[in-house]
Amino acid sequence: MNLPYLFAKRYLFSKKSVNAINIISGISIVGVMVSSAALIILLSSFNGMENLIISMYSQFVPEIKIEPAQGKLFDANQPPILALKKDSNIIDYTEVLQEKVLLEYDNRQYIGTIKGIQANSIDHKSKDSLLISGSYTLQTDSIPYAVIGAGVQANLGVSIHGGLRNIDVYSPRKGAKNAANPADEFNIRSIQPKGILKSQQDFDNLIITPISFAQEVLGEYDRVSAIEFYVKDKANLQHFKKKLQTDLGEKYIVKNREEQNPTLYKNVRVERWAVFFILTLISIIALFNIVGSLTMLVLDKKEDMNILKNLGANSSLIQRIFFYEGLMISLVGCVTGLLIGYIFCYLQINYGIIKVEEGANMLIDSYPIAIRWTDFVIVFFTITSIAGLIAYFTSKISVLELNKLEATE
Repeated sequence: MNLPYLFAKRYLFSKKSVNAINIISGISIVGVMVSSAALIILLSSFNGMENLIISMYSQFVPEIKIEPAQGKLFDANQPPILALKKDSNIIDYTEVLQEKVLLEYDNRQYIGTIKGIQANSIDHKSKDSLLISGSYTLQTDSIPYAVIGAGVQANLGVSIHGGLRNIDVYSPRKGAKNAANPADEFNIRSIQPKGILKSQQDFDNLIITPISFAQEVLGEYDRVSAIEFYVKDKANLQHFKKKLQTDLGEKYIVKNREEQNPTLYKNVRVERWAVFFILTLISIIALFNIVGSLTMLVLDKKEDMNILKNLGANSSLIQRIFFYEGLMISLVGCVTGLLIGYIFCYLQINYGIIKVEEGANMLIDSYPIAIRWTDFVIVFFTITSIAGLIAYFTSKISVLELNKLEATE
């Protein structure tokens, strides 16, 4: 029989002689409950925002990307690379030619990045989800078209409706120096914009064209900047990446989505845990209500402690009673808080209780939430561990002080 547990359970739910102790105990439970609920809602909110940001990024970023280890360009007609085209596990394969260019439209100029890809390299579902205006059309018959980033559209004032003017694309011509006519030092091509991409930092300055058009502008017909593709077997993506890196050797770098933009993934995770840490510190203040609750309870049960001592109980047993009391307060509050947090997250996911402000030009109408059960485990152990430490030291100090008072009487 666990005697300290039985006493702690009795003291927690029984009415105390001083009503203030009941109130303080209730406040302690509420403090733990609110802290637990706030932490799980916070983590779930960051999960939802992380999923939203990464899904938006992933719509246009390939699962696997091959780049040269040195320099900007490489020859794609190498046996290991040519073998990828015949691999049944690879879909949406495209060679990419990418470089900075000068764009001109209606007497406005902007330094952007041309990205030449194969016109059919992105599936139709992705095409539809990438755009805010126009259509994802890169080529009709033999006529090339462009899809531009939101930054290009904003800086040049491009309109894909009405006049349908062309964008002039300038790139320095290789080997051309001190020409009598400065225009002869540049490759100049014109292209009509057909669509505008959703605003996203990494893609705002892009002008996407067929790779044949980019080759004419850049004067580069034999080499490419990268090779991008998707795979059918998503479960073994990391294994496929490592094998491909081994086959290609050190001259090439094979990157997954996270490696293509490590800053994005790192920032999302760092922000999540930074805010979690800050809120945990705030929660510690709320958990210190347990100190007052246990201290008041020790004084209220002074006579009971004397009776237990006369029956042979030592200070360690008495200390464990109040330690278990503090643990039970934290457990009741934490479990209740996690349940409330789960209910809130469930309602937000299914009914969108908290809406995004109207007119904010957001892609969603309610704040995103994503539940991960590992977060519940993290919050449970975080709250109960902190509360357990507070309860341990409070019970120990309180019993020692009680002993001192009895010794002076």
